[in-house]
Amino acid sequence: MKNFLITGGAGFIGSNFVHLMLKKYDDINVVVYDKMTYAGNLDNLAPVADDPRYNFYKGDICDHATVDEVMQKYKIDIIVNFAAETHVDRSLTEPGGFIQTDVYGTYILLEAAKKYEIERYHQISTDEVYGAVMEGRSVETDPLEPRSPYSAAKAGGDMMCQAYYTSFDIPITITRGSNNIGPYQYPEKVVPLFVSNAMEDKPLPLYGDGLQMRDYQYVLDHCEGIDTVLQKGKLGEIYNLGTGAETTNITMTKAILHLLGKPESLIQPITDRPGHDRRYALDCGKIQALGWNNQYNFEMAIEATVKWYVDNQDWWHKIKDGERYKEYYNRQYSGREVEK
Repeated sequence: MKNFLITGGAGFIGSNFVHLMLKKYDDINVVVYDKMTYAGNLDNLAPVADDPRYNFYKGDICDHATVDEVMQKYKIDIIVNFAAETHVDRSLTEPGGFIQTDVYGTYILLEAAKKYEIERYHQISTDEVYGAVMEGRSVETDPLEPRSPYSAAKAGGDMMCQAYYTSFDIPITITRGSNNIGPYQYPEKVVPLFVSNAMEDKPLPLYGDGLQMRDYQYVLDHCEGIDTVLQKGKLGEIYNLGTGAETTNITMTKAILHLLGKPESLIQPITDRPGHDRRYALDCGKIQALGWNNQYNFEMAIEATVKWYVDNQDWWHKIKDGERYKEYYNRQYSGREVEK
């Protein structure tokens, strides 16, 4: 039996990865280690709560003593680090927490990997570290040009991983994923926000002209890609992970409204956020050479995502009806409306 430590495993991508791994493999144990910030949600892990191969441990990756405790208690063989502050909008107003978790927290985990001589440390990163890509596609050897505190912090974590590989021979791999959509995504992110707002006949706050281009990847494809790298990836290497196709935000927005039978008049343009990258685009040839290919195109991914939020309204209502969420939403979007 291999013992996995899945940090940030109560969040969006992490919880989907836990589901996948426990379904796919009989010979693993999974320890979810999560600080349970606003985006951590044990409801995300309810489907595996009774699985004897699953354990939950509340903790902060920045807390050396607690990380050490969980490493010893569960005899961890492999760390997969999803733990991160991830929302670009929040990083513009609260950058300190991003630096602390995404850089310093990565350092603490790498120190644990070194101390306990684990088999693999895998870092979950983002295409945003490459910055805006107006032409062509980013390859793994491109220079990093992050343009938000979030992407800068993620780039710092990536470079820390590479430094530990070179300096201490820590067996690291890194994946840089595109924008994920699917079940259990906290509704501050654009797709679950727009789906849930549309279902409530509320305005959809669309940044600028909506022509920013993103590669919307279904989360289960992303999780399969991570597993592919864990099984076949070369130590010390980085792998881009996306569909290789971009969609404008206005196209994504209209697709959601069409699937829900809602009018486009719900679209409410708002002032663009500072430093909003116009386009991300990944060359995924390196991971495809390992045998991975995405199974969901954009149309399939958005349809499956919308269906999940339609079928699981109790999940997101519990979040959006809370005062903490309402306070954030009003602070983020109030007074930013642009005349249509």
